[in-house]
Amino acid sequence: MTGTEDDGRGVTGAEDDAPGAEAEGRVLPGTDPILLVGPQRSGTTALASALSEAVAAQGGCFTANGKLPYLLRRWWTDEDAAAGHLRSDEVTHALTRIAPYGTGADKWLGRVHTALLNSTRRAAQGLAAPSVTQEIRRVCAEVYGPGPWGDKYNEYLLELPWLHATFPGARWVFLVRDPADTIASMLAWRRNKPWNPEDATAASAKWAHWTSQWLTFRDTVPARRRVELDYAALCAGRADALSELVGTDMTAFLTEFRRPPAQRDTSQLSPKAQEVRSELVRLGILGDNHGR
Repeated sequence: MTGTEDDGRGVTGAEDDAPGAEAEGRVLPGTDPILLVGPQRSGTTALASALSEAVAAQGGCFTANGKLPYLLRRWWTDEDAAAGHLRSDEVTHALTRIAPYGTGADKWLGRVHTALLNSTRRAAQGLAAPSVTQEIRRVCAEVYGPGPWGDKYNEYLLELPWLHATFPGARWVFLVRDPADTIASMLAWRRNKPWNPEDATAASAKWAHWTSQWLTFRDTVPARRRVELDYAALCAGRADALSELVGTDMTAFLTEFRRPPAQRDTSQLSPKAQEVRSELVRLGILGDNHGR
């Protein structure tokens, strides 16, 4: 299997594609994050909770909606570093306003506060790393520690090239759900999310755009460092590729996953969403649940 083909489990990826690739049961080092991405309402939050428990059991830290790299992307800039004025207050406020969760999240927030202040002080004294990218990596290392680490944040789909440049050794988990189910979930979501579409047309367009970001990016990452999961397959217990990537059997951590509801009408999908869905099916990432 090459990582771009379905292995018959509804899950692609995670096999070795280069000499010297990781042995089964490998524990990820602290510099090699696991980044979980997927369109909103695809089951990423539930999977993040499972990964948080699994990574904690390995002595590491995985956050759900930690979004620290996402915020550092915006506030740790070359211009501010040159001025000796990194914006720790802004990042801290964003993280505490809507706190992340996961195993050890409270302690994680405390480490974030300390690491941001340390980085800001280094910049003020002219002692920061030679590049902002290196300084961001240093902050993340101080926050997450030396063990395996990672984060889930849906908006990472909009920052894929930057994340790859900043963490070139990252391992990626892409989770997708049939768009008809995803769109139905988006439209039923609580109304205090101003960025959530209010009709099927807008929801279909958003799903297609976000999912297309992964399809454009995926070949940038070697097949052995990515897994692409169908939510329905994951609910059915098909998690071998994910277990291989994480370095531990994920079965016990996925027992709370719910099977998806009955299939929904796909006629609400825009032509672009239909095209993206067809590509996911062609690649073996998404099962053709509505076409059989």
